[in-house]
Amino acid sequence: MLSSLAPARRRLVVGIVALVLLAALVAVGIAIAGGSSRGKAGTAPPVAQSRPGPVLLLPGYGGSTTGLRVLAGRLRTSGRGVEVVSLPDNAQGDLRAQARVVASAAKAAMARAGAASVDVVGYSAGGVVARIWLKEDGGAAIARRVVTLGAPQHGTELATLGSLFQGECPTACQQLTPTSDVLAALNADNELPAGPAVISLWSSSDEVVIPPRSAELKGALNIEIQQVCAGSTVRHGALPTDPLVSAMVAVELGGSRPTSLTARDCARLSKGS
Repeated sequence: MLSSLAPARRRLVVGIVALVLLAALVAVGIAIAGGSSRGKAGTAPPVAQSRPGPVLLLPGYGGSTTGLRVLAGRLRTSGRGVEVVSLPDNAQGDLRAQARVVASAAKAAMARAGAASVDVVGYSAGGVVARIWLKEDGGAAIARRVVTLGAPQHGTELATLGSLFQGECPTACQQLTPTSDVLAALNADNELPAGPAVISLWSSSDEVVIPPRSAELKGALNIEIQQVCAGSTVRHGALPTDPLVSAMVAVELGGSRPTSLTARDCARLSKGS
């Protein structure tokens, strides 16, 4: 076809085709570069630690919010907006479904407060739910701090015992056994996503999270309560209402960065306990 054209017209057509191909290659290159940069930016930058937003409190297995309401009242004295989140199925259903509820609650709380981030306190299994939200439901992009209280992050042998009795270990109980698929996936690779600061508070007197060190997380600030106040005998059920623990939570949610509490802080934190 080109051979039938006059030489001058043939050169013109070839030049146009070359320009079209060049433009196409440039467009593809831009698209690839753009896709690459978007991929690198896919991990949202950490939210500002100096600008706290509302606080969400997540209940443990069984869904009781009574103790968390005590903690909420104490946190409100520092001027923070605090909400206690009710989780579905008395917090005995699928932990991942509970995390999706947290995702909705966090966005709603941010919208009401006009805030750019949220802080979350997860008690017991609620701490595991908080971590699922961080890793699987976009929580890492909007969480400033996450504090967990006696959370069985690597499971508890109590759930293993419960699973031996048919009908006595609902879905969440089964997922809290140390060998569950949910925990295996959650603890694979990095235990925490980049971004939010995570603080795990746990008690050596915990009789529900067995062993109590199951609460520790790689990449978190792990604080054993007895390393701060050796005389503390706080057990699992009292973690949300214990004045010392409440004071520790308040400290970790305040300031521009988490605080590595030690025995030197015991007297100050124990005032009013």
